[in-house]
Order: sequence, then structure tokens, then C-alpha cells
Amino acid sequence: MLLGVGCTAAEQSTHTQSPAESSDRAAAQRSAAMAEGGRYPIIPWPRRLEPREGTFALDEETRILVSDPENETARAPAEALSTLVRNATVFPMRVARTTAPKGPVSEQPENTIAFILTDGDAPSESDASRPSDARLTNTPGDGEEDGRYELTVTPRAVAVRAPTPKGLFYGMQTLRQLLPPQVERGLGYDDERIEWALPAVRIEDAPRFPYRGMHLDVGRHVFPVSFIKTYIDLLALHKLDTFHWHLTEDQGWRIEIEQYPRLTSVGACRDSSMVGHYEAGTYDGSEYCGSYTQEEVREVVRYAQERHVTVVPEIEMPGHARAALAAYPEMGCTSVTDSSYTVATTWGVHEQIYCPKEETFTFLKNVLTEVMELFPSKHIHIGGDEAPKEQWRKSRVAQAVIEREGLAGEKDLQSYFIRRIGDFLNEHGRTLIGWDEILEGGLPPGATVMSWRGTAGGIEAAHQGQNAIMTPTDALYFDYYQGDPDSEPLAIGGMTTLRDVYGYDPVPDSLGTEAVRHIVGAQANVWTEYIHTPEKVEYMAYPRALALSEIVWTPETDHEWGHFRARLPAHLRRLDALDVDYRAPDVVRSGDVAKEF
Repeated sequence: MLLGVGCTAAEQSTHTQSPAESSDRAAAQRSAAMAEGGRYPIIPWPRRLEPREGTFALDEETRILVSDPENETARAPAEALSTLVRNATVFPMRVARTTAPKGPVSEQPENTIAFILTDGDAPSESDASRPSDARLTNTPGDGEEDGRYELTVTPRAVAVRAPTPKGLFYGMQTLRQLLPPQVERGLGYDDERIEWALPAVRIEDAPRFPYRGMHLDVGRHVFPVSFIKTYIDLLALHKLDTFHWHLTEDQGWRIEIEQYPRLTSVGACRDSSMVGHYEAGTYDGSEYCGSYTQEEVREVVRYAQERHVTVVPEIEMPGHARAALAAYPEMGCTSVTDSSYTVATTWGVHEQIYCPKEETFTFLKNVLTEVMELFPSKHIHIGGDEAPKEQWRKSRVAQAVIEREGLAGEKDLQSYFIRRIGDFLNEHGRTLIGWDEILEGGLPPGATVMSWRGTAGGIEAAHQGQNAIMTPTDALYFDYYQGDPDSEPLAIGGMTTLRDVYGYDPVPDSLGTEAVRHIVGAQANVWTEYIHTPEKVEYMAYPRALALSEIVWTPETDHEWGHFRARLPAHLRRLDALDVDYRAPDVVRSGDVAKEF
């Protein structure tokens, strides 16, 4: 049992909390943090936080220690903190080659920050009489606990303890958020008005869900690798661990496939782009091109791995295929349409679809083979959404497959199509993710459903015993307006406020105990029909992504809008220091920050 606020280890060992007492303790914990006036502006909020008196002051003599200095992965968070502080201050903050002791923080050398990779034998850093770090060992298959850590800040020393490098990394991100926001600017401050100190605290933390994702559509508009890295940096800061990279669309194919060079030489360029909303039918008349080389993809994947972010690629099929068919028209249903496909210039859904013939499956398997060589992610997203069936209804080839396989119709044909791709991915040790349309006609075994048309798809998948990721349009589509459309930049429509996001719970009330475990997380989607620049991506994503991070990391019982709102002003100052072009939320006027909340 974790030690809570206001209860000693001895008291905890002799007293079993009732549910009411536990709830009271959580409320007291939140109240204590809020009463500190932003002393702990951590987002997402940790699982357990015990405020303590005093601060740990950084100075020229502060050293960073690592329990295993030769383990580069475990050492990386220490080096990252060292670089961050060294660039922002006049302190050397070097990582010492001295091995950090694995005992309690009281046994640590004074004026040190230790990163300790636990092995299950070390005592708890806060109190040797408490249970050992065995509870922090990495249980195989316990994905929800991947990333857990303990953090203790005392006036004499600081310790981050975790069973995995990922946990050490998240502990470092929490330390980072406890430092003054000026630490993000890297300007070498020599300003006595800045108190380079950490508030004393005891934290025990772990994620609520194993999948905590943000998506970015580069099919409609492409963004430079430098910005993709910035996007990943912000995910890591907020303990989001999955970047869903939407790489192919009707309006553009964005990833180099060496076996099929026309996918980018032809499929990456469209003749024009829409201006304004779809109904206006206005175009800019300018060619729009862009794609990523395989080396650029490897660079992004490496960068993300260093920050414990998994990159999940999406290659759309069987619909949203018009750019691919413009490059290789023979993969379409050529018997019902001419072969003069073009890359789409209009947003929305297009009827062009891959034809379910053997040549098409060979093509897609070859594409996915190259994709799997670039992305080590266990999951490969294949889309599966918004696939009009009219061309299949008219296609002799498609109808022959329906008859040969004894399928009931075109919906079953899509299931057959997805199942074949899923089997191929399974043979290569990967798992298929698809939008909730893959449920139609039967769900492929082992597939994960991304529920976007509300929550029904996720609920259905969970009841079938298969995993689901919740990403409903009304709560987690970040291409929707954030406020009054008359005063906001152009967006696709809808309305999703910061409070709407924070108020969303990925676990539907209707699910029973057995089905609940199949809700593995949630994700917000940034579709880019109306988002042309990195600045607007950030404007649409932040601060809503902060709310997302908390609903997927923090236990649901600790979700409290007032508490989140109280931490927001200080955290937005950090985003200011990072030059993030966020939208100032309409929450409350704060005298502590120049923007309106």
C-alpha cells in the first residue's frame, strides 16, 4: 500500500483505510497541493504526492549520480537533466561517474540528485521501514505499470527510483516541471531573482493506461522533421508515450517506399489545395508536395525512442487510397473506372479503393514489409475507415472474391481484406490497429480497435475480448474548434473545449470488470485539412493535450477540474518558455500570468 498524505508508516501498518477515508485522503492531498499556490504545477498529476517542507537548492556544487553509470539507457535521463540545467544556468551540473547508493535518500551524499535503477532489493528511498522496492520491479506483461517511478526531494538530496529506464525518464520529466520555467530557455541565466530550487516532495507515480497517444496527420499537410521532433518532445514532457503518424491519404502519400518509387514521385504531389471550408469549393491553384525519406523516418523513430515514445505508422487501406492509386492505378478496380487517377485536391471521402486482387495484396505486403523495417512498433495502423464500397459492388474481381470466399457482401469483403493484412502482420510479430469500421463484417483476431465514431466501437471490441483505444470525435478530435468559431482560426467544425477534454473518461460506465481491462488507453487526433503550419498544429493541440495527458495518466478518482485549472497558469509559463504557440484557454483570469485563462 502506498503511503498517503498525513499518515506515517507505522500508522499505515496498523490501520486499514475505508473507501471513505481513502477518498478523504485523496481530497486532502489535492487540497494541500492547491493550497501551495502552484508549488507543484505537475501535469499530468502523479498517482501519489506528499507535500513536504523546504526546498533543495541547486548550486555550483550540485552533482548528479547514477546507480549504473555504464548503462547508457538508464544514464540518459540524468544526462538530459544535466544538459537542461547546465544550459539554463551557470552551474556545471555534471553527471558523476560515482555510483549512486541504492539505499534511502538519507544515505545519499549531500547536494546530489540520484537516478537509481532498482533491482527489487533496495529499500524504499523515503523510509527504510516501508515495503521494499519489490513493488517497483517490472512485472512481465504489466504494461500499465511500465513507466512507474518514485521521486523524493529533501533539502539535502534528491532521488529518482524506477525499475526501468522509462520510469527514470518520467521521474526526470517531473523534476523538470518542478524547476522554474526559465530552465527551458537555455539562456545561461545568472539572475539572483530566479530561485533554482526544487520543492521538497515525496511522489509515487505510475500511468493509468499503457497507451497514451497523440496523432498527427501529414497526409493533408506535411510538416518538417524538425517540427515532428518538437511534437515528440512535448509528448514526452507530458508522459504521452505514443506518436501515431498518419502517413498516407487521398491527398498525399508521405513515406518513401523503395520498391515503389512512384508512391512519392507521383503520390506525394497534388495539383491544388482547398481554401476555406469544403462547401465553398475554392482552391489555391498551387502544387503541393512533400514526403519523408526512409532515412528521415529512421531519424524520427530514433529520436522518439530516446524519449520513450513509440511511433505507430498508419498506412491507409482499403480506402483513402487515391494518392497510391494515382501512382499505381493497376491496384484499383480498373474494370469499373478509368485508370487516370489523380491525387485528390478535395478534402473528404473519395470512392477510389484498393481492389481485392492478389496483385494488390502483394503490393500492400511489400509496402508493409518496408514499413516494418523502419518502425519497430508492435502495432501497425492500417486505417480501415471510410471505405466506400460502390466500386467493389461494380467490380467483377471484387464480386468474384465474395463468391469464392462465401462472403455475405461488401462489408464481409472488407473484413476479409483486413483479416488478410492482419494475418500478414501477425506472421511478422506485429499487431494490427484499425479505426472502428474494422468491426464491420467481423473483427480480425488480435486486432486493436481505435474507436472514433463515439465509444460504441470500443465497447463492442472490449465485449469481444479485444483491445480498444478510445478516440471519440466529440472529446478527442483536436481539429475541432476550441471556442467561438467567429473568433477562432478556421477549423473543420465541431467544438471541443479544454474542459470537454478534461471531463472525458476513456472507460465507459457500461463496461463490466472483465471488459474494462481491454480499454488500453486513449488518443487525441490532429487532422490537418485546415492546419497548414507547425504553429497552428501547436495552437490546436495545446493546451488540450495537457488535459489528455492527465486523463490517461492520472487515476480517474483524482481528476478534478479545479485542481487542474489551478496548476495550469504555471504550466503555461513553461510552454511560453518553450515557445509553444498554444491557445490561451477561456478558464479564469489569473494575475500570475499575462494571458487570459
